[in-house]
Order: sequence, then C-alpha cells, then structure tokens
Amino acid sequence: VDASGSAALARLAEAKGAVELILAQAYVKRSEVALIAFRGTGADLLLAPTRSLTRARRALAELPGGGGTPLAAGVAMARQLGLAIAVRGATPLVVFLTDGSGNIAIDGTPGRPQAREDAMAAGRQLGASGLDALVIDISPRPRPEAEQLAQAMRGRYLPLPFANAAGLERAVAAAQQGLATA
Repeated sequence: VDASGSAALARLAEAKGAVELILAQAYVKRSEVALIAFRGTGADLLLAPTRSLTRARRALAELPGGGGTPLAAGVAMARQLGLAIAVRGATPLVVFLTDGSGNIAIDGTPGRPQAREDAMAAGRQLGASGLDALVIDISPRPRPEAEQLAQAMRGRYLPLPFANAAGLERAVAAAQQGLATA
C-alpha cells in the first residue's frame, strides 16, 4: 500500500477499507494476507502472512500516512515476500495500491528521475520472478506511471479513479479468479 503524501489521506482511507474487505474475503477462503506499506524513505512489513483478522485489523489501524514515495523499496520488498511465499508452495498474488509516482530512490535519497528508474527496475525484477501482480491505480485520474509499472511487472493494471473500498475489493477478487482459471 502506498501510504505516502501523494496517495492523499482520503485515498489512503479507501485503501485501508479495501484491504479490510480483502482480508475478510481471504479469511473465508482460508488464504493468508500480508501488508507492506511504503512511505518516507522505505518500506515496512506491517503484517507478516497471516489468516488472523484481528492482527490484520490492528496493522491496518496503525498504518501511517504521509511523506515521500519510496515505490522501488515497496516493490522490492513485495517481490522478496512473494518469492518466500512461493517457496512454501503457495501461489502469491502481489497487489499494489499506488498512484505509481515515486520520488524516493531505492537508496533512500530524494529525486524523481532516479526514483522512477529504480521503481521500473524493481518492477522488471518482479516480473522476471514470475509472480502474479496487480497494480491498482488509486490516483484521482489514471496515471501513465502506474500503468507503466504494471507493464514492467508483467502484471495487470486497473485504474480506479473513483473507486470505493468495495470496488477495490471486487478488482482484487477478479484478479484472484483470473489466477484460478489461468
């Protein structure tokens, strides 16, 4: 989840609502869910893979917002976690809720050009790893940066400029259904 200032507090609230709905759906399906937030200068694993709705809700409630957008760090951490899950024999779906606009490079330094280059490189690495990915563009208007990131990941892109939490949850459910039939 992009928890940076550019994601805006209203969109972050919608993302939190969507994640909670996705968690409830995962609980019914006996799936595990993990939560990574990227903001400031890095990414944090807020919730290790779990089926516990209580722990997931607590992590969501504590999800901070604001600061820079270290998109590459979030993509890199999601890739590492996804690969660790795949080694255990599961089929992870990596879902990004972001506007695709990074401004913090992988080394934590500010600067849009390097941040964009690092995010695209991390996206290509994720794509090469074979993990299934979905980029949900949470910006008010669809952004080419988010779509390009999805392409680098060899993933799906879904612009949801006016989506509410239920719309985001439906998008993830559709992606999961696509995995089941692929």
